[in-house]
Amino acid sequence: MRDLLYKNMTSPDRSRRVIASSEIADKEGVHSVVRRHFACMVKQIENSAAEKPAPYLYVLKERNTREKRERFFCKIKGGLLAVNKGKVFLIVFIHTLSIQLTATEKTGEQVV
Repeated sequence: MRDLLYKNMTSPDRSRRVIASSEIADKEGVHSVVRRHFACMVKQIENSAAEKPAPYLYVLKERNTREKRERFFCKIKGGLLAVNKGKVFLIVFIHTLSIQLTATEKTGEQVV
């Protein structure tokens, strides 16, 4: 079984966008949940010498053999400057990825 959820949200002035997806699957005794989230914001700036935000990376990996589950989480933040028709824009973004794996009880199987 596999469930998918996808969201694409944009602000009315199109300066902010959020894309999110979630996938839940049960396969071969493993229940997996994968969530992705991306958000970006575009701002016009007057000064081309403006500083963009410092990049940021966070990674977490957990494994619990006693409870038979694993978790992975990654978050990336950053920004960049872009020029379009002589105007300078600051684009700030964040991306997160979360993966959770859990062993499920198999029913109906007999051990011989």
